Amino acid sequence: MKSATTFLMFQGQANEAIEQYQQWFTDLEVASLSYTENSQQVAMAVLHLKGLKLMVNDSVIQHNFTFTPSTSIFIECDSEEEISYLVTHILEGGLALMPLDNYGFSKKFAWIQDRFGVSWQLSYN
Repeated sequence: MKSATTFLMFQGQANEAIEQYQQWFTDLEVASLSYTENSQQVAMAVLHLKGLKLMVNDSVIQHNFTFTPSTSIFIECDSEEEISYLVTHILEGGLALMPLDNYGFSKKFAWIQDRFGVSWQLSYN
């Protein structure tokens, strides 16, 4: 086995999502980004976030499915300010599956879905 990577498939919103993620996560690195011919659809992008490699694309085929909250990206935040910032911004147009709170297993925790449908678990201890 050569590698294992998280893959996020969008349907026309990949470029917008990448730009949004760069605003939320200032240390997000776009390692590569290519577009389909004659469009702004992302053929393939490779992102790096805190050691996590993400592959991102826009599907050329329309599917009857999208992201599910049961698969999420888990982020361990460095400070209360960081988790508050991320929760506030990711929730713009998104959905709180578990609002920011102390659930006993984490001093501050939130499970939220961004406006693209991608789920994020944010934790601060």
